[in-house]
Amino acid sequence: MAIKSYSIRIDEVLLHKLHILAGSELRSANSEIIILIREAIEKFEKEHGKIDFKL
Repeated sequence: MAIKSYSIRIDEVLLHKLHILAGSELRSANSEIIILIREAIEKFEKEHGKIDFKL
């Protein structure tokens, strides 16, 4: 699986809070974002079924 880069626009307060959250888990902000995305996808799939796609 290839790793892709993706830029986001995020307000300063939310970014600061993200860094605090990530730091409390001894993670980088990038790693924390990946974990939060995975958790959101898992929750969605539990409620709506598996997301199937082809690259």
